[in-house]
Order: sequence, then C-alpha cells, then structure tokens
Amino acid sequence: MSNHSFNTPKGSREHEVYHVTIVGSIVNFALLIFKFCAGIWGHSAAMLADAVHSLSDFITDIIVIVFVRMSSKPQDEGHDYGHGKYETLATAIIGILLLFVGIGILINSILSIYSCYKGMNLPEPGSLALIAAVLSLMVKEVLYRYTILKGKRLNSQAVIANAWHHRSDALSSIGTTIGIGGAILLGNRWRVLDPIAAVVVSCLIIKVAIQLLVPCVEELLEKSLPKEIENKIQDIILSFPGVSCPHHLRTRRIGSYYAIEVHIRMNGGLTLEDAHQTATEIENKLKDTFGKGTYIAIHVEPTK
Repeated sequence: MSNHSFNTPKGSREHEVYHVTIVGSIVNFALLIFKFCAGIWGHSAAMLADAVHSLSDFITDIIVIVFVRMSSKPQDEGHDYGHGKYETLATAIIGILLLFVGIGILINSILSIYSCYKGMNLPEPGSLALIAAVLSLMVKEVLYRYTILKGKRLNSQAVIANAWHHRSDALSSIGTTIGIGGAILLGNRWRVLDPIAAVVVSCLIIKVAIQLLVPCVEELLEKSLPKEIENKIQDIILSFPGVSCPHHLRTRRIGSYYAIEVHIRMNGGLTLEDAHQTATEIENKLKDTFGKGTYIAIHVEPTK
C-alpha cells in the first residue's frame, strides 16, 4: 500500500489523497485493536460497537486508496469522461458500510436493553473501556479535522466522506463515554446505560450514512449542479463582450469534477477563428473557476 504511494508523483493530488488516507488507516488500525481488547476485557457492549465502527473506518480507508487510484486514471477508449465516478462509487460503498454497521449495532443494543428489562444482569463495564472511549474521542476528532481540511483542499468526495466517518466515530465515542461512565459510576441498576449508549452510536452512524449516500445517488442519477453554481457559470459566460443568451445549459458532477454543456450566441458575422477564440477563452475561464479537470462543451450559434 505504501509502496504504491511512493510511486505516485510527490505533490500530486493522488499522492496527497494516499498520504491522508494512510495516516487515517494506521490510526484506525491501532484504535480498533485497542477498542476490541477494551470492549472484551472491559465487558462493554458500547465499546465493542465502537470497535466495530473503527473496523469499518479501517476498511473504508482501504477502499478509498483503491478507488482513488482508479478515479485518477486519464481518459481512455472505454471512458471518454475519465474515471471520476469510481470515487463516487467509493463514497457510496463507505455509506453502505456505515448503514449496515449502524443497523447491526442498533439491533444488538435493543436486544441487550430488552434483556435488561426482563431482569437479566448486564456485566459492569471496566475502567479500561472508559479510558478507550475517552482516548478514541480525542484521537478521532483530531483525525477528522486533519482529513476534512485535506479533503476540501483536494476537492475529493471520498476523502471528505472518510473525514465524516472519522467524525461519526468521534461523536459515537461521546455517547460511549457517557454510557460506560454512567454504568460504572451509578451502580448495577444503571448498567443499561452501556447498551443505550450503543443505540446512540448506531443512530449517529445511520444518520451519517444517509448523508453520504444521498449525494452519491443524486450524482449517479445525473442530478444537475446546484442553482448557484449554474448562475455563476452564466455570469462568467456573459462577462465576455459579444456573448449573449447562454441556453441549453446542462451540468452534472463526475467524481470530483464538473461537466458543463452550454449553447451561446455571438455575432453571425464573426470569422470562425474569432468565434473559436472567444469560446476557448470562456472555457479557460470556467476551468480557472471550477478546476482544470472540468469537462466543457460550448456550442456557438449566431445572434438572432
């Protein structure tokens, strides 16, 4: 995994995505081992749920590394618009994993709460589980801030999705800390707080999963870019002298890139060379605004 990272040109977008993801995967691997041990030895359902969440974090790090390499491939015969949607697919897989993890934790936690209601004594969580919850909260919040900063700078959906996976783990650790702490400090009757904390964890995970999946589905269904971006595209086009009436504007997202198709009107007496020059200038301005990887198709028509 790291060998491939070193073969990627240093300073390139792909290299930076690999770097931030590998940092996250190393931290996640260490955390999940510690959490599983703390959950088993500390008799905590909430901590075991948190450990499963960290395991899903680690798996999604691997997914990001694999799919970002695919998405950074140039256009080829079979992919005229490049491979950007591989990154969208990676984001969708992360969301689906989160959704299944969240539902699984929710079901197990509800069963534990029901058992407690029926009179079964739950084991008291150990202090090791509480230490693991507090440590996880701090580490994952730092990791979230580092990853979200990199994801926004790199304009990478998959890295941003991974950052929110880190944040969901940090948020779940808050509920885990409260549940384990309450179960330890308040006595036997309050041991149910541990599985209740696991329910809180599961609800947070499910919410984040839905927030990640909805944009992926919208992109795969070719939803247009937001209205404010389309308005900005039209403003850029109309800023060029002699260009009017942008119409038939079609926009969509391809992974981390935008695709823009538009018809414009220009003086019918212009030479083909002049019209082409203006269209090229518009294209360059749009790429300066939305990124060099933006796909742009401009159709020129004579002014009516």
